[in-house]
Amino acid sequence: MNISVKIAHSVFPNPVTVASGTFGHSEELYAAKEVKCLGAVMPKTVTLHAQEGNPPRRICETPSGMINAIGIENPGIDRFIADKLPKLKKIGVPVMVSISAHSEDDFALMAEKLNAAGGLAAIELNLSCPNLQKKILVAQSAEATAAVVKRVKAVSQYPVIAKLTPNVTDIVEIAIAAESAGADAISMVNTFAAMAIDVHKRRSRIGNFTGGLSGPAIRPIAVRMVCQTAPRIKIPIIGMGGIATTNDALEFLIAGATMVAVGTYNFVNPKAPFEILQGIKAYMKTHKMTDIRELIGSIQR
Repeated sequence: MNISVKIAHSVFPNPVTVASGTFGHSEELYAAKEVKCLGAVMPKTVTLHAQEGNPPRRICETPSGMINAIGIENPGIDRFIADKLPKLKKIGVPVMVSISAHSEDDFALMAEKLNAAGGLAAIELNLSCPNLQKKILVAQSAEATAAVVKRVKAVSQYPVIAKLTPNVTDIVEIAIAAESAGADAISMVNTFAAMAIDVHKRRSRIGNFTGGLSGPAIRPIAVRMVCQTAPRIKIPIIGMGGIATTNDALEFLIAGATMVAVGTYNFVNPKAPFEILQGIKAYMKTHKMTDIRELIGSIQR
C-alpha cells in the first residue's frame, strides 16, 4: 500500500500531519514515540522577532470548538533555529516550518535564515492569522498573497506552502493567485474570525476581544472550501479544520486534499493524528485501494 505523498520535490511517508500551533515547538508532544509515524511535523508559527502574544484570556471553549487569540507567542526565528529546530530534526520525519511576518522583505529574510539552517521539507507562509495583524490580512487579498509568495519563492530552497484564511468572499481566487505566484501547495483553512461574550460581565471572553474559531464546528465549511478549490488548481492542498476522526480526514482527502492536518483536536486527544493514520490505512484496505492517489479527489459529482 503506497500512502506517500509529494509537495514539489519533498516526499512525505503518509498524508497525516499536525496543524501549526497545536504541538508547540518541540519540547511537548513531539517527545512521544508515535510522532515518528507522522507524515510530517509542523511546529508553531515563528516570526522574525520574539513575541509575547496577546493578553489572557487566550482560549475559550465554544460548542463543538474553541476560540483562541494566542497572538503567535514565539522566541523569534534565530532562537527557534538555534534551540528548537535541531530537536525537531532528530524526530526522523519531515519538518515543515510555519512563518509569519509583517512585510515581504521579512518573509524573505526568514526564508533565507531557514535556507542556512538546512534540513527542512517545506516552509508554510502563515498569511492568515487573525490575531496578529490589525489591518487586512495578506490572505484576504489575491494581490498581496501573490506578492509574498513570489518574494519568498525567489529565495527559498524549499517548497513554499501558502496558508489561507477562510475569512474571504472567494477563497478559490486567493488559491489561484498563490499558485500563479509559484506556491507549491496550499494550506486551508485557518480559523474563522469569531467572538464569545460573558453575559454576566457583558465583556468578551477573550482578552484580545475577538479570536479565531476552530474545531469540529468549522469542518463542513472547510471541506466545502477544499472541494471548491481542488479542481481549480494543480498544486496539492493540505486540508485542515475540525478534523477529529478518521472519517473527518477522509472527507478532506476525498474532497481533494493531498494531506490533512489535525489541529484543535490534539488538545482533546493527543493520539488523534496517529489513530487517524491507522484509520486511513484500514479504510484503503477495506476498499481494496493500493495507492493513496485512488482516494485523493475521488468525490463523485
